Amino acid sequence: MRVLTVNAGSSSLKLALLDGEERVLGERELAGAPHGTDRRQLHEALAGELEGAEAASHRIVHGGERYREPVLLDEHVERELAALAELAPLHQAKSLAALAAVREALPGVPHVACFDTAYHAGIPPAAHTYALPAGWRERHPLRRFGFHGLSHSWVAARAPELTGGAGGGRIVSCHLGAGASLCAIEDGRSRDTTMGFTPLEGLVMATRSGSVDPGMLPWLMEREGLSPAQLTDALEHRSGLLGLAGSADMREVLEAAGAGGEPAKLALAVYVHRLRGAIAAMAAAIGGVETLVFTGGVGERSSSLRADTAAGLAFLGVALDAQRNGEARADCEIGAAGAAVRTLVVHAREDIQLARGARAVLGAAPRGHSPGPAP
Repeated sequence: MRVLTVNAGSSSLKLALLDGEERVLGERELAGAPHGTDRRQLHEALAGELEGAEAASHRIVHGGERYREPVLLDEHVERELAALAELAPLHQAKSLAALAAVREALPGVPHVACFDTAYHAGIPPAAHTYALPAGWRERHPLRRFGFHGLSHSWVAARAPELTGGAGGGRIVSCHLGAGASLCAIEDGRSRDTTMGFTPLEGLVMATRSGSVDPGMLPWLMEREGLSPAQLTDALEHRSGLLGLAGSADMREVLEAAGAGGEPAKLALAVYVHRLRGAIAAMAAAIGGVETLVFTGGVGERSSSLRADTAAGLAFLGVALDAQRNGEARADCEIGAAGAAVRTLVVHAREDIQLARGARAVLGAAPRGHSPGPAP
């Protein structure tokens, strides 16, 4: 089965066509947020290098408590996913807009949703429970959901292949891009993660603050005269690297820091400080780390950021080979010889996970019938 994978980002729509052996037959990235995607370009791509799709698989950021497995999309499922948009305001609406655009172009094929939250659905209660009043927790789904599950689950599968099976039991996966999160993986399963109820929790990101003192938020609302919507906008869109350095692009921040810019130097220091601490916390969640993996756009491309991060993790057994790290491109080892922890760079392959999810659904149920989410 040839599967079209649809990955809606904050400013682009990534499409790829994979055959039954997971080979990429064609790929295209369309500029513009999905709701503003040029329909003509989309139709041209689907009639050109992406022609012949027999199914479409969509990355959906939030599946809530119900959707823990890939599911065939229908009107009922789409309504439930739209209701979750407030929990992932940067992504959910864009994913659903991409679905509408691709379905308009490919009305005759089944469409499947694969969820970034699904991989973390089984993390233990100690990791997913917030210490909040019981009544709140009974009335609302207040738990750590976690995100980037398609990327982290790919790391869980790919890292043992690259290490020959050694060090595959306990992995800390670092997905670093515009959004960023870590995952503690034990024997292939997510055991803890840094993002929480929404993708705002955890690390410093491109425009998101990451974790902040919750007591500071009502204080700011009162003194700045902010509404909940205004506060959310500031934390989601005007914080992170952008708030610290004036740019959300890590490449620009690194360049400015290298030129001696104090705001950029501070931004990098804060980013790396938080990242190191979170890596150590993920290692603690699984009783130590055997393999450290960098993935995502920043994790794969920035050798200097990887080096700065690793420099503070010697106590865990992390050490990089400077030449291997500097020359790394994708799916390779960059750790120093004899280091206790294997360190890898892994190319993010959410497309493969999306295609596998679609085949799992469509291979188990006839077209037009949704098997529904796992309980």
